[in-house]
Amino acid sequence: MTLLGAGVATVVSAREPKCYSRDVNAWICGDYWVDRQDEIIEATATHLQITVAAVLLGLAIAFPLALVARGLPRLESSVLGMSTAIYTVPSLALLPLLVPLTGLTKTTVVIGLGLYCLTILVRAILDGLRSVPDDIREAAVGIGYGSARLLLRVELPLALPVMMAGLRVATVSTVALTTIGTVVSEGGLGYLIADGQSTEFNAELFAGAVLCVALALALDLLLVLAQRLATPWRRAVSA
Repeated sequence: MTLLGAGVATVVSAREPKCYSRDVNAWICGDYWVDRQDEIIEATATHLQITVAAVLLGLAIAFPLALVARGLPRLESSVLGMSTAIYTVPSLALLPLLVPLTGLTKTTVVIGLGLYCLTILVRAILDGLRSVPDDIREAAVGIGYGSARLLLRVELPLALPVMMAGLRVATVSTVALTTIGTVVSEGGLGYLIADGQSTEFNAELFAGAVLCVALALALDLLLVLAQRLATPWRRAVSA
């Protein structure tokens, strides 16, 4: 072997991953995280965008539905039944049904997951509003609070702990469900999991799964901190 050939072989050998190759297929592989960092960052960012957008869409739909259910008791069972029925539709069936309307885009996944959130969010908002003591409502009305002011200034702040509990559950479940978006080519970290499974690439599969769990924990922690900041009176009572 010439000197030049030996040098090239040394460089190639130095750059070759040590934990994933034709002969090695490790689950925990630092080389994979370094070599594929752009792909990992893009998948994580997409997963986060879809999750946040879906939960916000779910909130935008669930809040008025909960108000209708509370204001019109005759419709409560219908509203809760409808929101629950949507969750019974398999995601592998729901997302393809939306494709003719919104195409193979993130919008399809966001709409589908936003509808799934209704099962948790509608009931959580309704239970939160009902947890407000009647005497507090009566006192607020007695000092001149109208219905809108009563809702925004009294009921929502007091209902927030119950509502936030539901929001946390909906957010964590949405992080998991976002992986199903791979059926319409927009699954975020689900792409890493699906591709790693189909190609038997352990490092990719492991990375996608770990990042999903980490993202769910991070969002849950953020919601807990947000609740603490939004309800300072609860910290004062605890102290």
